[in-house]
Amino acid sequence: MKKRRGVSYEMNIKKRMWTVCVLYILGLNICQTAGQDNSTQMYYVKLVVEESAIPNITAALTPFVKNPSVNVYDLKITTRCEVDKDVTRRCSCEPPFRWSDRLCQKCCGKPSCTVTGKTAGICVSNESESIWGSITLIKREYYNCLKEKESEEFMRCNTFLLEAMKAVYSTMVGFDTLRIRKYRVGSVIADFEMIFAYSIKQQNLIEKSDFMSSSLSASINLETSGVVRLIMPSQNPVCNYDKPNLTCTVREDLRSTPVWQLKRAGTVLEIFNGTQADVTDITMGTKVSLKRISALWAGEYTCIYRQEGNFTKINHTASAVMNVSLLPNIDITLTPPFPRCSKDLEFVTIKVKCEIESNNESYNVVWKGKHLSSLFPFLTDDAYMADVVASCNNSYDKPIVMCTFRNKCKEERTALTAVHLIYANDHFCPADGHWKDTKAGFEAVLKCQTGERKRKCSADGTWEKESSTCVKQQVHDVLQEAEIIDIGLGSLDDNSAKVFSLLQNVTSDSATINTSPDINTTVSVFSILTQKIQSIDDKLTVDNFLESSSNILDSSLKESWTKQPDVGNLSLAERYLDSLEQLIHKTNLCHARKQENLDAAISNCRQSSECSATVLNNSVVLVGQDPGDVKTAGFRELGQYLPQENETFINSVIVSVTTENQLASVEVRIKFALIKHRPRNVEIKCVAWDNNTRSWSSKGCEWDPSDKGLASCICRHLSSFAVLMSKAPMDIPGLRELTLVGLSVSVSSLILTLAIELAVWSSVVRTDQSFIRHTAHVNICLCLLVADSCFLAALNPIYQNEEMWCRIFVLLKHFSYLAVFFWMFSLSSMLLLNNVFVFHALSRKTYLRLSMVLGYACPSLIVVITFLYYNNGAEGDYYSSDTCWLRYAGLLKGSIHTFVVPVGAIALFNTFSMVVVIIKLLDNSATTNRYNEKEKKAAVSVVRSVILLTPIFGVTWIFGFAVMLVDLTSGPIAFVVHYAFDLLNTFQGFYILLTTCLADKQIREVLLNQIRRNEAASVTDSTTK
Repeated sequence: MKKRRGVSYEMNIKKRMWTVCVLYILGLNICQTAGQDNSTQMYYVKLVVEESAIPNITAALTPFVKNPSVNVYDLKITTRCEVDKDVTRRCSCEPPFRWSDRLCQKCCGKPSCTVTGKTAGICVSNESESIWGSITLIKREYYNCLKEKESEEFMRCNTFLLEAMKAVYSTMVGFDTLRIRKYRVGSVIADFEMIFAYSIKQQNLIEKSDFMSSSLSASINLETSGVVRLIMPSQNPVCNYDKPNLTCTVREDLRSTPVWQLKRAGTVLEIFNGTQADVTDITMGTKVSLKRISALWAGEYTCIYRQEGNFTKINHTASAVMNVSLLPNIDITLTPPFPRCSKDLEFVTIKVKCEIESNNESYNVVWKGKHLSSLFPFLTDDAYMADVVASCNNSYDKPIVMCTFRNKCKEERTALTAVHLIYANDHFCPADGHWKDTKAGFEAVLKCQTGERKRKCSADGTWEKESSTCVKQQVHDVLQEAEIIDIGLGSLDDNSAKVFSLLQNVTSDSATINTSPDINTTVSVFSILTQKIQSIDDKLTVDNFLESSSNILDSSLKESWTKQPDVGNLSLAERYLDSLEQLIHKTNLCHARKQENLDAAISNCRQSSECSATVLNNSVVLVGQDPGDVKTAGFRELGQYLPQENETFINSVIVSVTTENQLASVEVRIKFALIKHRPRNVEIKCVAWDNNTRSWSSKGCEWDPSDKGLASCICRHLSSFAVLMSKAPMDIPGLRELTLVGLSVSVSSLILTLAIELAVWSSVVRTDQSFIRHTAHVNICLCLLVADSCFLAALNPIYQNEEMWCRIFVLLKHFSYLAVFFWMFSLSSMLLLNNVFVFHALSRKTYLRLSMVLGYACPSLIVVITFLYYNNGAEGDYYSSDTCWLRYAGLLKGSIHTFVVPVGAIALFNTFSMVVVIIKLLDNSATTNRYNEKEKKAAVSVVRSVILLTPIFGVTWIFGFAVMLVDLTSGPIAFVVHYAFDLLNTFQGFYILLTTCLADKQIREVLLNQIRRNEAASVTDSTTK
């Protein structure tokens, strides 16, 4: 094995002296290890010679070495130094040599450099290579290398390892030095440094390192300098409008893919092809072309080639720093923004500020003005300022102020602003809080950290509503990161993963995105990512994407969504839906987690023509020929933010369905879980979002009304689907008019019935039975009159939209209809009591008391309990504002059952009572013993009233129950039921007039007698006169 030594010679000559360093290789024919190549030794010789001797120095030195076992070759001059008082030397490197790494920071780029101390080795060959490495040793015998440096064990271990490494690497031509820099823990790791004076074959380096690794039972990591050459732009810093190229070359084919890295602000980023960078391969190298310069591209560039052997890994690197001379974005503002010129002022002074983002660039700033009296620039800690003076003479041209920033490359950027003066007779908006005086027709602007607030001053000098684009800094930072994910700094996947992680952190707290600009910016992030990324595969990234998408749909952010104005042609919700559909289509959903407001699922349907999924409790079945992966997503809350007609609203989550493969025909079956229960008189539609018309469309979708509680939709295309429900009940032709006529007739008939009862009371109420009957008739008519009047009033548009009146009408109708049936119950129960318990007849006074309790106290108790139970009569709980009547929410659900159940029970009881009383009346012996002829007739009249009234009210409300159960979308049968109920219900008063008054023989006779007496009295009175 070969060794090398450094030899230095100095010759003193009386003429002008030069120090000349000569480098030569001394080949020693020594073999220390069998089977290894001979060693090589590098010598640096320092000579002090006369200037005239320099051209012949190479030939003069060769004969000095005469040892036959030593071969000297490749003798070259490396450095010339002019001696200056034997202390400092001004040196230069001879071609093809360059400054060594230790002097590069001071001397690189200079033809000559002042050097103190030793001159040997200050210039090295352009082909020289430096290698830094670490060897990991696992044998216990190397643990002594971790002991104190002064210890004997350390010295033996260090010497053995150093000699073993030199024995291998010194066999490589050009080997110069090797030293172990330090030891560290991790088994035993030795960090070392090697220098080769000339280029070496990298495959040879790998083979030598693998051999040494095998012999020492170790692994080696190496990093070289000099194998790769990095050629930077000739101008540094590069200018704002430059498009610089960085080239990385190698001397031999390393058979590996090069990697570019940029280190800035302590962060190392890999460089890829992107919108601002192109990475291309060239012959024996690689090149980066920057298409656009920004501060992001300033920093230390590193080109890396990686090679691997069996036990060895090598990184061939070259690094250099590129600085950037930028032009700033300038924000120019005036204080005050709209200077006022009062009548007694000739001039006004305005402060102008030109503000830029903080950077390390030093700018030369030039101020200019037009139509100004004077301009005085000055500099503050945070901005460039100027005081300008403008004339208040409105006959002059409009003043203009401009500031120009010039960078080191002599490039310029200018910002200017006009000075809008408020003259004495001009309209303006006076200062209001933070808003200063603003000229009419102009817009006041207040800057915020990211964004601005604006407020227009109208032509007549009044303030308009403020608008804001102020975004929280955290949200703005995410947007900025999203905008640069594809410029070429960092991989697209890593950058998008970072953005989704930041977005998840920001949106996890709704207070961070609780304004319209925040929501708009967040949606813009999704829109940008949609255009830039190709796929989302990493599980953590998928979870962050879905969670952040769900977070911004939180119900607490509703106001932020609805206040945001449309951007361009699309609403905020449309942009969100469009972006999410595309992103979900690019996402691997195999292990996606369900989120609160967003649920996404994937179904592999390559082997089937039908596949299913469930999102947010909505089942989806897709039928198609080989759809591939089918992705389904459900969005909660989003429907209320999308554009829709005023007469309808979205009553389901939005379900989006996409397929991997294009399908000629497809059928999507969705069972939607409705958000709000659908009343049976309200129409719903299955709809899909149409991007062309920007609206919901029922084209290609149909609804299956057979499923109860669900909305089953069948659509024959792919889109985002939802259920659209009407806000108002379906309109039945002529029903309103029929109701008005019927109620009017009924009210009139009830008033006439009460008048007849009062007129014939003394004549027909002669027995207890007749008292019971007519008392019940009067109270039934009174209660029905109140109920019909409330129904009639509720149809008046004045009261329809008044919540208070609607609640009052519901209470009165609830009470009055119950009272009608309880009075019927009172009538039939008293009749039953008098006929069954013949010896326990009730007096009129007792009957009246019991009837009042049954007829009014019981309904009142039911109404009060119901009112309190259903959230103190709240709309949607106790009653429906659409109908101003009790609410039906399903079988045995809703306040309507507090009316239905008592009415049904009373109808059954009345039927039972009629049967019992009729049987008793047909029993001649019992009837004869108990009643005289008048009592019998009165009892028959009561029975007849019960028989007539029970069907009138009972049949009516049988149809009423049917109205609750029959769906208006069922077809003609539903319309028949509604018409029948309306005819029976609205004309009840008229039916009572016919059946209980005009059809009663006794009442007719009394009325006829009274009419005859009145006519006779009228004739007598005429004759007398």
